[in-house]
Amino acid sequence: MNEVRKIPVRKNIALVAHDHKKADLIDWAEFNKTVLARHELIATGTTGKLLEEKLDRPVKKMLSGPLGGDQQIGSMIAEGKIDVLIFFWDPMEAQAHDSDVKALLRLGVAWNILLACDRATADFILTSPLMLEEYECKLPDYTSYLKRNISK
Repeated sequence: MNEVRKIPVRKNIALVAHDHKKADLIDWAEFNKTVLARHELIATGTTGKLLEEKLDRPVKKMLSGPLGGDQQIGSMIAEGKIDVLIFFWDPMEAQAHDSDVKALLRLGVAWNILLACDRATADFILTSPLMLEEYECKLPDYTSYLKRNISK
């Protein structure tokens, strides 16, 4: 039987953007400023600083993405401390830390959190009626996977 994790009404939203997508994320956040004010915001370093300035509110800042911020957010996802990941990544630009990006997206999917990689999906998530209430999220059962890897 799968375990569930309760996602509270006030959600922890991680905001991450590649350099060429930062302006788009900041614009999106400013447009959604009222809704975002109901939630806790976490971001990688530079993005967090820009968000604080534009939204005029505190944002919990991790390290810059290439310096470990993506991994810090990934760790928070694995610990159940992130409910939503909004990650505006640049599909046209190779990143020096592509492996970190892939790991972050993999963790988001592995732990069944809300995950948007573009503005349209982020809009749908933020405007969903489910954002206004507590939500029970089913956690994947990795028991057989873990047993398989231990026996090798």
